[in-house]
Amino acid sequence: MFKHILVPVDGSPTGQLAIDKAVAIAEAFKSAVTLIYVIDPYAFTGVGTDFSYGQAEYLSAAKQEAEEAISTARQVFASHGIAAEGSVVEGHSTYQAILDTAAALGADLLVMGSHGRSGLEKLVLGSVTAQVLSHAHVSVLVVRV
Repeated sequence: MFKHILVPVDGSPTGQLAIDKAVAIAEAFKSAVTLIYVIDPYAFTGVGTDFSYGQAEYLSAAKQEAEEAISTARQVFASHGIAAEGSVVEGHSTYQAILDTAAALGADLLVMGSHGRSGLEKLVLGSVTAQVLSHAHVSVLVVRV
């Protein structure tokens, strides 16, 4: 039923629950799996040249965090005999980077966690998952705590 599953990872406990669900689905349907971690390479845009050194350090730290999250997720899939591809994706809009990657790969299922924020916290922080749900043209499984 699902030939290619895209799993955006972020290293969070909720993201780990999504990985566990994706493993079960991939086992059941013998699906290909791709893991991505989205980072915003332009997080310091518009704040001036005083922050250019900070931007370089941010990118280095973000890429290291991304690689660690992807590696951890890959190990979970590998322990179940599933080879998962993984990559760091750069994009100013996280949800759009996820959707663009899904389209480019021909993924037919997105499995992602939701932190379940509500009220002011959701308004201030936004919700990548909610934006993906609003704009996705493929099936999306949202895993919540």
